[in-house]
Amino acid sequence: MSKLIHVGFGNIVNADKIISIVSPDAAPVKRMVQKAKEDGTSVDATQGRKTKAVIVMENGMLVLSALLPETISGRTQMESESIADES
Repeated sequence: MSKLIHVGFGNIVNADKIISIVSPDAAPVKRMVQKAKEDGTSVDATQGRKTKAVIVMENGMLVLSALLPETISGRTQMESESIADES
């Protein structure tokens, strides 16, 4: 069963498909986001707020989130721990 992670404002991604969660502040990440927007391979889940995390998915899509990378990472780890507790 796939793990779903809340990335803010009612938006959810499949945690099994996440490659990385990065801060959008670095110039290479900004270029990557701009190219994804031009190519139509980005999903803006910020609801008009400032992008604080860029989630890189297995299929090359980028998900932009208004939550900090640490917050999303924490939710991912909490989800895996709760599944381990159930087994």
